[in-house]
Amino acid sequence: MSIERIALGKKGEELVARFLEQAGFSILEQNYSIKQGEIDIIARKEEVLAFVEVKLRRNPLFSLSELIVPSKQRKIVTTALWYINKHNFQDMIYRFDVALVEGTQTDYTINYIENAFTASY
Repeated sequence: MSIERIALGKKGEELVARFLEQAGFSILEQNYSIKQGEIDIIARKEEVLAFVEVKLRRNPLFSLSELIVPSKQRKIVTTALWYINKHNFQDMIYRFDVALVEGTQTDYTINYIENAFTASY
């Protein structure tokens, strides 16, 4: 992956993190990674844990939502369950959200989808 793409991806994640903070969430983790997978953002608002997959694009050739295939969902769910158990968050409500970021670093839109998928895929 090119340095430019990595920087663009990080910028998208920062935009979504700010978006979540403005919505009252606290960012617990960014780029949380274990052997089984990675989660872009883990955020908390009261008793809700949101595991957020961020997708960014500049060229609208295909739908960003199509990038989160079942195998990717399984990795996110596995990683989230590991995180929940490690931090004793079993009593929390958790959900899997997707943030689709389109545009440039100065002109962008965020399409935020709560409960985009479930632990049963």
